[in-house]
Amino acid sequence: MSTAKKFAGQTAIYGASTIAGRVLNFFLTPVYTRTFATGVYGILSTIFSYAAILNAIMAFGLETTFFRYLNKHADNKRKVYNNAFASVFSITIVFLLVTLPFIGHIANFIQVGKDTSHSEFVTFIDYFIAILVIDAWCVIPFAKIRADGKPGRYSIIKFINIIIFVSLNLVFIYVIPYWINHHYIGSGWINTWYTKGWVGYVFLSNLIASIVTLVLLLPEILKLRLDFDGKMLAEMFAYSWPVLIANLSFLVNENLDKLLLGKLLPQNISVREVGIYAACAKISLFLSIFVQAFRLGAEPFFFSHAKNKNAGQTYARIMDYFVITVCVIFIALIANIEILKYFVKGHDAKQTALYWTGLRVVPPLVFGYVSLGIYMNLSVWYKLSDQTKYGLYISGIGAILTIVLNVLFIPKYTYMASAWVSFIAYATMMVLSYIWGQKNYPIPYNLKKNLVYIVSSIVVVYLSFYVFNRNIYIGDALLLLYISVAFYFERANLRAIFKR
Repeated sequence: MSTAKKFAGQTAIYGASTIAGRVLNFFLTPVYTRTFATGVYGILSTIFSYAAILNAIMAFGLETTFFRYLNKHADNKRKVYNNAFASVFSITIVFLLVTLPFIGHIANFIQVGKDTSHSEFVTFIDYFIAILVIDAWCVIPFAKIRADGKPGRYSIIKFINIIIFVSLNLVFIYVIPYWINHHYIGSGWINTWYTKGWVGYVFLSNLIASIVTLVLLLPEILKLRLDFDGKMLAEMFAYSWPVLIANLSFLVNENLDKLLLGKLLPQNISVREVGIYAACAKISLFLSIFVQAFRLGAEPFFFSHAKNKNAGQTYARIMDYFVITVCVIFIALIANIEILKYFVKGHDAKQTALYWTGLRVVPPLVFGYVSLGIYMNLSVWYKLSDQTKYGLYISGIGAILTIVLNVLFIPKYTYMASAWVSFIAYATMMVLSYIWGQKNYPIPYNLKKNLVYIVSSIVVVYLSFYVFNRNIYIGDALLLLYISVAFYFERANLRAIFKR
């Protein structure tokens, strides 16, 4: 039971910081939708989507590799840390050499819509190149903190990062205009450089938060030494590049739909459609928060527990309660969507109505996150057995589905195609991981039981959203019924857990 308590405790701490950070970040959504028109919000979403994909490339899957090699070389952890950071640092140098001479061309490629000038896009790209490099340098130090069993320090730094980012956004969007309008001290000077409603301040806030985070990680960075092992480096890269492809697949599914919407739809509607889709998709992030928190606690725990003789039973038990939890969150989000929709309210009635036309994307997107979370849980088999090539195969299939189906259906169905394609890709990855995992690294999952919870949650969501037309009272009644039934069938196991 001590292992389960350790896992639950670390996940709770990681979860608290992740939830706090994501919730604070999520509260920027109504700030953005009230400040920026759908088209401008579309620009914001497009650039963040490119950044997310590039972030994964810069990290190169070395975070997971770091944990695996700490487990394999427990007597030489410092060398593993040095090699992992050196690898990421080298990738960032190559990235700078490739991008800096071609910033203008990159801006031409990324630019969407006609309302923002080319010079502004060049400025945005400058900011994001700096953000990407700094964030990449933070990846391995953050992983070291997790490996050292210091979730408190990890959480504090992450929380400071998000507080700075959110606070600066509020300063640029609300405080400075208020200061200028009331002619407070220095307002004349501020007027010489401040541009009201400029989306670039969001990116500048991100850059400042990233710099502060890097400074806070200096204690970990200063522990680095020029102590490299060519053989270990080669092995780590061989392990990590399939993990990179797996991570890219997730990010392709998360972000490529927004990029393709901007490229495949007519210019007069593309940025608006991206803005609507991206804003409504934020509602589904509540489940993504839990999945991310789970991954942060689970990954180091799974590796450290791998040599225990009852590891398979432990993983199966964790899966049972993970499935129940994500299904409850799935139902809760859809049952209360009439409340959550106010987080994507526009600055006037017309903009609000425009944003709310995209609420139909939420059920398939949320169930996509259910599938993604289960896939992340299942993926332990190929990481522990050093068969990361299967992660490459699975994620590659998911990425291909995402690209092909979006290209085929976006021109006709716009963002609804993207929502359903996201669900199809994640569900396919989940199924493939289970089938191949049971053949190569069997874990005694309770398949029938988990399927019952998943299928029943889909039925409840269908009734709540489509049959009862998002009625909040009926939706929450169905949610309580689902929880009650789950508690009834799990009561014996829950009693045993709480008793211990």
